[in-house]
Amino acid sequence: MSRAGASARASSRTGTGTRSRANRADVAGRTPWPLAAPAAVAVAFLLLPLAGLVLRAPWSTLPAVLVESAAVDALRLSVVTASLATLLSVLFGVPLAWVLARGQFAGRSLLRALVMLPLVLPPVVGGVALLFVLGRRGLLGQYLDQWFGITLPFTTAGVVLAETFVAMPFLVITVEGALRSANRGLEEAAATLGSRPFATFRRVTLPLIAPSLVAGAVLCWARALGEFGATITFAGNLPGITQTMPLAVYQALERDPDAAVALSLVMLVVSIAVLALLRDRWLRPGSAL
Repeated sequence: MSRAGASARASSRTGTGTRSRANRADVAGRTPWPLAAPAAVAVAFLLLPLAGLVLRAPWSTLPAVLVESAAVDALRLSVVTASLATLLSVLFGVPLAWVLARGQFAGRSLLRALVMLPLVLPPVVGGVALLFVLGRRGLLGQYLDQWFGITLPFTTAGVVLAETFVAMPFLVITVEGALRSANRGLEEAAATLGSRPFATFRRVTLPLIAPSLVAGAVLCWARALGEFGATITFAGNLPGITQTMPLAVYQALERDPDAAVALSLVMLVVSIAVLALLRDRWLRPGSAL
C-alpha cells in the first residue's frame, strides 16, 4: 500500500466523519414538528391582535385625533406622572434593593416576597389598599388631611403614588440581581483603602450596576406609563388631572372607537421603543430578570 493511497483513505475517512458530525448537528438543530405547530399558534395569538390594531387605525384622521386636547393632556400627564413615579422608585427602590441583596437579618426572604407582591397582585386590589391607607379616612390619610390638609386620592399626586406602587418592584428586582452579581472584590479593595461604606456605594457600587439600574428604571417607567387598575381606583378618571393614556383609551372606547385605536397606537409605539432600548441588555436569548 502506497503512502499516498493511505493518506487519501485517511483523508476520506476524516471528511466522512466531519460530514457525519455536521449532519448530526444539523438534525439536532431542527425544530421538532410537534413543537413548531403550537409555537406558530402562539406567535399568531400574540401578534394578530396588534396587527388588527394597526389595520383598524384611522390613518387618514390620525393626526387630527392625536392633537385633540384630551389626547395631548392625557399623554402629557402620563409622561409626567410616569417620570415622577420612576424618580421615586429610584430614590427609595435602590436602597431597598441593596438591603435585600446585601442585608443580613431574619425575615429577609419574607420581606422580599412582600416587596414583590405588587407584581402579582391585581392592580385594582392595589388601588383599594392605597385607599384604605392614604384615603381621607385611611390609616394614614386621615392624619394627613386633619393635620396638614393634604388629600391624595383623586389628585395628580395620587396618580404618581399609584404608579409607584405597581412599578417600583420592577426596578427593585432588577437592581437586586445586579447587586448580587456585582464584583465584590472592587468594593473590598475600596474598603481596604479606607473608603467609607456610603462612599464605596456611591463611587464603586453604583457605577458597577449602572447598566442594570438604567434598565430597571426604563422597565419601571414603562410599567408606570401603562398602569390602569390602581390609578382608576385610587385617583379616578378626571380629564386633565388624573386621566392618563390608559384611562383615556378606556373612556374613548365607549364613545369614539377611532380615537381609542389612535391612542392605543401611541402606547404601542412607546412600548416598542422601550423594547428596543432593552433589547441588548435584557432581551438576549438566555437572559433573565
